Amino acid sequence: MPDKSLKGHGLGGKSLADGAGVELAARQEIAFVCPKGHEFSLTFAAEAELPTLWECPRCGTEARRADGVQPEVKEGKPPRTHWDMLRERRSIPELEEILAERLDQIRSEGS
Repeated sequence: MPDKSLKGHGLGGKSLADGAGVELAARQEIAFVCPKGHEFSLTFAAEAELPTLWECPRCGTEARRADGVQPEVKEGKPPRTHWDMLRERRSIPELEEILAERLDQIRSEGS
């Protein structure tokens, strides 16, 4: 029975395929530096859109590219206030009318 036993490979075992003749895709290496001075590099495909920021693997802070390419500044919408949202729903004359009604109600309750 021992000579008929199956021999398996564990998880994460090495591939039995031969790597000869395999042509890898064109690649490029980009270096990053975090604010704490940690330097690391990553490999990307040649046609990939390259990131300008990457999380530092040592400390987790945001690292910038070492070649000086700066991230694009995105224009964000200004935060909407309660007044902005109210003005989307009501006109100034409507608001003045509601205010007058509310003031009359408060004055009548106080007397």
